[in-house]
Amino acid sequence: MGSDLILILLTAAFAAAACVPMLIIPLIISPKTPTKPKEMQYECGQVPSGAGKMSLMMQYYAYLLMFVAFDVISMFLFAWGLSIKSVGFNGFFVVILFIGVLLVPLAFTLYHAGRRELW
Repeated sequence: MGSDLILILLTAAFAAAACVPMLIIPLIISPKTPTKPKEMQYECGQVPSGAGKMSLMMQYYAYLLMFVAFDVISMFLFAWGLSIKSVGFNGFFVVILFIGVLLVPLAFTLYHAGRRELW
């Protein structure tokens, strides 16, 4: 049990050690003087011509969120179902907690799916 916790802490320390340079290096080497070409917006690498003609609706955003939530739930439930003999009854409570945590974004998606005017 103690060795598992040490491995988790080492993984977290490695993740932090890998993320910190990725956040600091761009601050050091990025150009600081804003110019007109640097602040200009581009459309697929091209200079935009004219004003935008329409607003894009994100009507499938809710379906994308539901897919991600169900995909993760089904993947982990399948893995849990294959190893149910080795995890025992305590694993059941962990899976219930896992499903409860993933039902939060699913409930958020279903709540906003009927409110098309916000998209």
